[in-house]
Amino acid sequence: MLSLFSIFYYLLLSFIYILAIPYLIFKSRNSKYRQAIPAKFFLKDNIPFKENGVWFHSCSMGETKAIKPLIENYLKNANISVITNTGFEEAKKISSNVRYLPFEIFLPFWITKQKVLVVMEAELWYLLFLLAKKKGAKTLLINARISDKSYKSYKRFSFFYKKIFKNIDKVFAQSEVDKQRLEELGASNIEVIGNIKLAQLPKVNFELEKPTQVVITAASTHENEEKLILNAYKKEQGKLIIVPRHPERFEKVDLLIKEFVKDKDISYQRYSIKEDFKSDIILVDKMGILNDIYAISDVVILGGAFEKIGGHNPIEPAFFNCKIISGKNIFNQKSLFDCMKNYYLIQNDELGEYLNNLEDLEKPILTKAGSIEPIIKEINRWL
Repeated sequence: MLSLFSIFYYLLLSFIYILAIPYLIFKSRNSKYRQAIPAKFFLKDNIPFKENGVWFHSCSMGETKAIKPLIENYLKNANISVITNTGFEEAKKISSNVRYLPFEIFLPFWITKQKVLVVMEAELWYLLFLLAKKKGAKTLLINARISDKSYKSYKRFSFFYKKIFKNIDKVFAQSEVDKQRLEELGASNIEVIGNIKLAQLPKVNFELEKPTQVVITAASTHENEEKLILNAYKKEQGKLIIVPRHPERFEKVDLLIKEFVKDKDISYQRYSIKEDFKSDIILVDKMGILNDIYAISDVVILGGAFEKIGGHNPIEPAFFNCKIISGKNIFNQKSLFDCMKNYYLIQNDELGEYLNNLEDLEKPILTKAGSIEPIIKEINRWL
């Protein structure tokens, strides 16, 4: 029997869904969302999982990569759901049994009985936990964290999060600070095990030939960041490899670089056309080789933090001993930066100065580790 709050919440979401249908249909015409929106909001080709599996849910590519070592312990019984396109593609590399998580109003008809539900980080969907638990699953929230930026908004809606945490049996938190904040929001049975993104060391898929010059990689860049980096770059600093975060921006970044090198003694190439690093500036317009590029890099300018995106994972370039420069807006990655020392978070207008003095920068050192063993032990209790 659902509570009055659950019924009200469901009706509110249904009303929002009806209002959003025209927009969803319009957005689904975009090639980027042609599969995801119909699957999530209209259940197209999105059948329920078979019963009595171990259900893993993550949001996007980074979270799915991090949870991969855990999933690999249960491949025969693993059910994987995701939110984003990149998360879906990453999950398909692990298993063929992958779904987009439907919008919450569909969950009462979509969720089947599972032995365990394992949810990654901040995927706090009220009906997901409620219905999975009502169907008999043990519910786990793993790698849980509450960032400094989101803490105030979580507190503002603490009454709602208390209802979510009522249906979570165990929480594995990244730090003692996260544990304290989670307890304030109503979580219980919390164990601190560190960040599990540090439990899996990055791997090189293909060994690239390292240029003799200094290699500066601008990694996971977003709108406006490529322009900032280009304006700070000088040929004598070394080779500049630019790897945009989103493939749909490749063409735009290509035009930006062509405009920048015009009338300059700077050579440029697209990696998809010529797969080497002989030019001064190389646009990597190919997915899935960022770790390979980190392995030949000396310096990484980590994107997503010069704009208010929240930053990107610094552990991978740190593992490959790349000197790391990033912006101040790392609010989504602060817990990972806290696991290392010797990195440089700078103001946008300082980038040129840092690139001119690369030899003075220190290489990062990883100082903390995480473990998936306590999670495996907990899952095995219920199998």
